[in-house]
Amino acid sequence: MWLAQVGRERIEEVIDPELTIERALETYAKKGYSREWINQRLQAIQVRKELTDEWDKRGVKKGIEYAILTDEITKAWSGMTTRQYKNHKGLKKENLRDNMSTLELVLNMLAEATTTEISKQKKPETFEENRMIAIEGGEAAGEARLAVEKRTGKPVITNKNAAQLQDLVTGLIETINDKSDDQEGEVLL
Repeated sequence: MWLAQVGRERIEEVIDPELTIERALETYAKKGYSREWINQRLQAIQVRKELTDEWDKRGVKKGIEYAILTDEITKAWSGMTTRQYKNHKGLKKENLRDNMSTLELVLNMLAEATTTEISKQKKPETFEENRMIAIEGGEAAGEARLAVEKRTGKPVITNKNAAQLQDLVTGLIETINDKSDDQEGEVLL
């Protein structure tokens, strides 16, 4: 029964792709992500798709070449390779983007969107040209990261993963609720 239900849902999603987006929204919400974070994550998916479409136009091969270029972008904006970044967050097979804070996600989107725009302007023809553009796009977001860190006095890149970020948000909400309960008690007295 369950397999038939899943099959039916996937067929419905082929007919109406918007259902796939709705399912993703529900999945992230069930995992405890905030509405704002979910919206950023969906935007990040779109930005990534635009980048991979551009790479396809430029002859970049899916798989290892995508991974190399993604690694260059990540290293240029975060100072870490993708593997180092995942290790920093204590991740094994989990999706790195699903474990980023909103600011980390925004900077990663900036890096990928900038790489896409530079590629459209320069029209690279070789993998090495694409690699240099990936670095350039990542560096633009890296400069933004450093500016944010200078202004806030704290690092943008956190070692917190999704579970830890969720615990933090839950704790804040509970603290706010406790304070409002206390205030209600004071008003009633």
